[in-house]
Amino acid sequence: MNTPFAIRRLVEKALFIKQMTPEIENAINSELTRQGHVSDVDYEALELLMSEMDAGRIRLVPSRFLI
Repeated sequence: MNTPFAIRRLVEKALFIKQMTPEIENAINSELTRQGHVSDVDYEALELLMSEMDAGRIRLVPSRFLI
């Protein structure tokens, strides 16, 4: 996902479906690693996601396959 605001778009997806899936989490981590920094827009999006998760409005979905 090579867009300037890829992390923001992934956060928007999690907010829309009200779930943090392993796929979204992995994609966010991959983007953070690829970019090597966090833009102000992405940082604010991640802050919002964390606050929504802390408030219980976003459900953390466990991985389907446990090793």
